[in-house]
Amino acid sequence: MFGMEEHRDAGGNLSPPDFERIFLPHLDAAYNLARWLLRNDQDAEDAVQEAYMRAYKAFARFRGGDGKAWFMTILRNVCYTMIKKLRSVETPEPFDEEVHQPMGESEMQDTLRQKANAESLHSALEKLPDEFREVIVLHDLEGLAYKEIAAVVGIPIGTVMSRLARARGRLRAEIIASTAREASS
Repeated sequence: MFGMEEHRDAGGNLSPPDFERIFLPHLDAAYNLARWLLRNDQDAEDAVQEAYMRAYKAFARFRGGDGKAWFMTILRNVCYTMIKKLRSVETPEPFDEEVHQPMGESEMQDTLRQKANAESLHSALEKLPDEFREVIVLHDLEGLAYKEIAAVVGIPIGTVMSRLARARGRLRAEIIASTAREASS
């Protein structure tokens, strides 16, 4: 199934060594999704840790298949629980010393241009509703297939496809509107 020997107990459950082999490779993808959903590095780290612990506790119920989708589903549930608790609490941006380091004029212009493009995309993505943002993150940033996203989010594949198309359209429109606002100011 995973290219490695599985260790199952008498009840057909996978063994603890299989847990790490199956789920550790997905921690970066989980953090990325959590970061986009929660919009805070520390909260994202906490969510991934909580999801990992929940997955470990529930591992006896895992029957094989797509470990990434199973883990991302747990993570998504943890994130939405945290969002409900943290919705009204915002923390200030941490001081970024790299922004304040001296550099050459052309290097500074290139850096500012790249940062402006990244900020424009990030800002546009932040403005999307959660259900649109999560499908873009899962598909375009994490590379999950429609079927995997459907399993993670709990919606039909057709809904994933239409939601992704609408999300990309809204993202594109927001970037164009933001660019127009910047050009007129």
